[in-house]
Amino acid sequence: MGWKVEVSVPHRDKCIICVAPHTSNWDFIIAELYYHAIGRTAGFLMKKDWFFWPLGPIFRRMGGIPVERSKKNSLTDQLAEKAIKAERFELAVTPEGTRSLTKTWKRGFYFIALKANLPILLYAIDFPGKRIVCSRELIPSGDVEADMRIIMDYYRHYQGKYPDKFAVEEV
Repeated sequence: MGWKVEVSVPHRDKCIICVAPHTSNWDFIIAELYYHAIGRTAGFLMKKDWFFWPLGPIFRRMGGIPVERSKKNSLTDQLAEKAIKAERFELAVTPEGTRSLTKTWKRGFYFIALKANLPILLYAIDFPGKRIVCSRELIPSGDVEADMRIIMDYYRHYQGKYPDKFAVEEV
């Protein structure tokens, strides 16, 4: 498909994989193809509405975790606990939480990593250059604002398939 891989951060058996920009369903397809091509699998969070027949069983088999976005629940606590107990835990999360333009990113991925003491690998899917990039890893310090500023600065240079649907948050 002509995509280039620019990954300088080592793969981890336990990590959060932060993936942005997320402006199209193609992001998911490209990310899945890449990750399977390197022989790895990661769980991923997806809106519960996508888990209907026949897609639900397929997404679950691929590592999909349905998220009920209208409910406030302890999903971050549950996933952190699962990560702590697991021998291997790789979870891919799109911090925007939607393919639409949003000015405020979700923080759940950060808190899962903080609670489970996991590194966050910063992956970008850069459509104009057809590149998958990961040149930064962040160990959460607990200073959410400072760490999110680092994350936003990292993603500021990348564009999704639909650039008008992507914005980094001003922290």
